[in-house]
Amino acid sequence: MANNVSYFFCGIGGSGMLPLAMIVQARGAAIEGSDRALDQGRTPEKFDWLRAHDVVLHPQDGSGVRVDQIVVATGAVEDTVPDIGAAKRVGAEIVTRPQLLSQIFNAAPTSVGVAGTSGKSTITGMIAWILSQAGREPTVMNGAVMRNFADADHPFASALVGGTDLFVAEVDESDGSIARYDPTVAVVSNISLDHKSMEELRDLFGGFTGRARTAVLNLDNVETAALAQTMADDGRAEAVLTFALGNEAADYAAHDLRPLPAGMTFDLTERSSGTRITATLNVPGAHNVANALAALGAVRALGVPLEEAVKSLETFGGIKRRMEVVGVRNEITVIDDFAHNPDKISATLKTLHAFDGRLLVMFQPHGFGPLKLMKREFIETFAGLLKADDVLVMPEPVYYGGTTDRSVGSEDIAAGVRAEGRNAEALHDRAACGDRIVALAKPGDRIVVMGARDDTLSTFAEELLGRL
Repeated sequence: MANNVSYFFCGIGGSGMLPLAMIVQARGAAIEGSDRALDQGRTPEKFDWLRAHDVVLHPQDGSGVRVDQIVVATGAVEDTVPDIGAAKRVGAEIVTRPQLLSQIFNAAPTSVGVAGTSGKSTITGMIAWILSQAGREPTVMNGAVMRNFADADHPFASALVGGTDLFVAEVDESDGSIARYDPTVAVVSNISLDHKSMEELRDLFGGFTGRARTAVLNLDNVETAALAQTMADDGRAEAVLTFALGNEAADYAAHDLRPLPAGMTFDLTERSSGTRITATLNVPGAHNVANALAALGAVRALGVPLEEAVKSLETFGGIKRRMEVVGVRNEITVIDDFAHNPDKISATLKTLHAFDGRLLVMFQPHGFGPLKLMKREFIETFAGLLKADDVLVMPEPVYYGGTTDRSVGSEDIAAGVRAEGRNAEALHDRAACGDRIVALAKPGDRIVVMGARDDTLSTFAEELLGRL
């Protein structure tokens, strides 16, 4: 990446764009950008922080785009986005975020790509913390804020700017961009229906692991276990490290999981060395134990000593919006959580139900498409994991216009959950959901704000706490 190049990030405040912009800036480029949220006056503190870090901001109307810039688009390069239309008119070079990120990733001598339907951000954060503690100075691109690296100067620490020799990145399969990455170590946490058909997902993940020197795969997930078997059948068994809960056949296994109020303790075994040690996490849930095993497999593939890695995990502070406790007021706890697909929702509900207390869940879908694709799975997850006195409330999905099929909405999910004997309501908007939750809440309850791709959900959670 050449110095003195100017990049224009369209949607620079987004969880995927902001950290990439910071990494590109650290390598000598000038950064400019625009964002719809800036124009609408949302999350002003984020844009103040960007300005303070020498990022020039423009309205998202195409006025800031110049011919001498490389314009970075979030995904699809559509003329309906004013900046992209302007870039095409003036002849500026346009790259997508996945193109730019994969170029930087593939240029690193050693790279770790973390993929899978669920757990990517947490595993990426764990790997980042272990490698940083080991003095390896990784550059890390995550899709969420890593609390270990967040401070007053870096409140949006979803990126870690380190050296150029080691790059760790969360890799997305939902847009197919996983096909662009050539990792040294490929981690796949799990594969399940989310944005694409299972056939498409198998091809994408198979290619991703096939291009890696080492693949770290989960034996507890049917699809990733099958991927490990396929690699073994192809004569690449030595290129595979496996992990699982309670399975002695896995290279890294966790046994005797013991929940703590805010974490987990478990016995860890490493098959190759015969080592068995006790490990402690300060993030809750069996799913985070599985995430820790995935991270351990990745860093062991890079030569970090096992005991050193386990010790670093004890001080891993978690990922923002992953079952993050916003606060407690009048014995009511408010929790902010990123869960947005059936797998993630299931992990959150199981973890929270390990302890007593009614759950009041506000789930904001992040689009009409996922609701239609996974209608049955959403209904089964909520109906199966909500307890009799829990309450689910849902606003209509986030909708920014366009030609999206809106045939399945929140009431379709809520009606399905009610038909299975659980409490579920679909309300017009988020404000109505907030009013309903505040009216229902009583001491001992836990309010869970669930949803993705909307920074204002955290503000909503804080406002709920203030109303209790």
